[in-house]
Amino acid sequence: MDKAEHQQSRQQFRDQLRAFTQQHRAGHWSGSLADFMEHVLPAAPSQLARTSHQYIWDMLRWSGKERCALFADELFGIDDALNRVADYFKAAAAGSEVGRRLLLLLGPPSGGKSTLVIRLKRGLEEYSYTEAGALYGIAGCPVHESPLHLVPHTLRGGFRDSYGVDVSGELCPHCRVRLEHELGGDFLRMPVERIFISEAGRSAIGTYAPHDPNTADIADLVGSVDLSRVAEYGDEGDPRAWSWSGTVYAASRGLLEMIEILKVKREFLYLLLTLTQEKNVKVARFPLIYLDETILAHTNLAEFRKFLQESENEGLLDRMVIVQVPYTLNYREEARIYRKLILSAPAFRDVHMDPHVLHAAAVFAVLSRLHEGEERDADLAKRVRIHAGEDVDGVHHNEALRVRNKEKSPEEGLSGVSPRFVINGLSHAIIQSERHSISTMDLLLALKDAIESDARIESARKRRWVDYLVLTRKEFYNRWVKEDVHKALFVSFEQEVADLLDKYLDEVEAMLDNRQVKDPITNEERRPDERFLRAVEEKIHISDSGKQSFRQEVVRKAMGAYKRGERFGLTSHAPLRDALQQYLFEQRRDVLRLVSSSKRPDDEVRAKISAVEQRLVDEYGYDSHCAREALNYVTTLLAQE
Repeated sequence: MDKAEHQQSRQQFRDQLRAFTQQHRAGHWSGSLADFMEHVLPAAPSQLARTSHQYIWDMLRWSGKERCALFADELFGIDDALNRVADYFKAAAAGSEVGRRLLLLLGPPSGGKSTLVIRLKRGLEEYSYTEAGALYGIAGCPVHESPLHLVPHTLRGGFRDSYGVDVSGELCPHCRVRLEHELGGDFLRMPVERIFISEAGRSAIGTYAPHDPNTADIADLVGSVDLSRVAEYGDEGDPRAWSWSGTVYAASRGLLEMIEILKVKREFLYLLLTLTQEKNVKVARFPLIYLDETILAHTNLAEFRKFLQESENEGLLDRMVIVQVPYTLNYREEARIYRKLILSAPAFRDVHMDPHVLHAAAVFAVLSRLHEGEERDADLAKRVRIHAGEDVDGVHHNEALRVRNKEKSPEEGLSGVSPRFVINGLSHAIIQSERHSISTMDLLLALKDAIESDARIESARKRRWVDYLVLTRKEFYNRWVKEDVHKALFVSFEQEVADLLDKYLDEVEAMLDNRQVKDPITNEERRPDERFLRAVEEKIHISDSGKQSFRQEVVRKAMGAYKRGERFGLTSHAPLRDALQQYLFEQRRDVLRLVSSSKRPDDEVRAKISAVEQRLVDEYGYDSHCAREALNYVTTLLAQE
């Protein structure tokens, strides 16, 4: 980026800052309850009477047409969990019993639980600055309660008839005392203001993280007597002499996040579950305090399993809605997680990585998360590809769905390598590199070193994870890098494969129709080339007994594309594309050996090597170091075959 572009970028950012400031100044309002009911309430009574669950559900819908749009740039590969969270809020907003349950996110470390909650909190903050998300509260109220709580119970029926909404909730003790002592009972004079959700400002968002259970005090949640004010008001039971700093008060009207909830004392849990069930808390010296807030907790599997073993917790579990947030099993989505983490880390910004580094790391991570059975390496590799949504030879569509839905292994994704472990391995590879360039092999070696040097991992698991690194290289990286080198070596590669596809279709159709094929060169008719067909099909292990069904499937897909007015191309049938690419590679094997492994290349060979390297750089995401590494690696593979 040159100097002029830098200046333009900075000016655009300053403009964004000004627009943000203006937007967040707009919408402030204050007045009495009488003003509120005359000027604000008539415009949107149902909006201003929303519960916390309804407010969060409306925020989720506001954030995008897709229900998971709020999380789209931060959380990848856990759409099922996100949809279950959205379903919870949808059901709770509709007034079902789900709204009287605590929402518990359960999953392994670094699986996205905290990020999910953070996105909800940031979404609420942003939504509260919009007209659709406008919130109003009693000015000076420690729980920022709704001004509708001021409407006396005897008048609430008339309020419903007039505005079409019900009023639920009780005035907090603090505002009740203010109403009596400062306003002489004239609730229409009570000051009202627009409030904005802010975690930093302790407004409608509260967060509690447990510390030592032996020293934890329930006052952290519900507050305590403020001794400095007792002398002023003369009574410890005066709400004005109470410290309203508890986390449940900060979260009123919004969201309370409980981190590692199962580590807290049992009395904490009962208080929270009563708050969820009854929407009130009991504090000594005060009547029940009404609080409307959504409690969203999260914990890890170890704590949850320990909690399950205690029979007295059965009643507590019955009042929770538990949503599992596992690691993703889609290696493409896992790679997106790494990319996000890398972009946020300054140490990675100047480091080049070859195009398969993140995907190879992700494949290894997914392998470690699969159910550990007696499968062969090839079967494990198939399962990884199925979870990524890839077509796998020999696997029926229904079977693939069962694998993706984890019908056979529901525990998959709840253990294994975390994204944090992989990023630590990448960091180690960068530290070891003097070129600021990381190849896939550099990464795999760094991960191997990280596994072997980690004292927390038992020996058997270390051996298994190292085996997964080997499997990643053999079943995935080898195929990816060979394909890149093939394409870079043959300028006309795509066209050659397309021509082979047309030839294969012609031969298969003639074979199935039991007719002759006209030779394009001699114009003579001949029988279909069975040797060519089998040479292609054997590249993806199509057996002689299975060739007929494979060919029929290809023709069926080709006819379907033709009827839809589409062209049957290389992307229309992934297994056939792989077979054709491997077939072409076999035909050009000698050329590749010549280009990539000549010990003393002459000018012509040197020019070919340079052209291949440059094409890898220009078109396939390599730098010069990684391009040379790829060529040397593929040469080694050829020597072993």
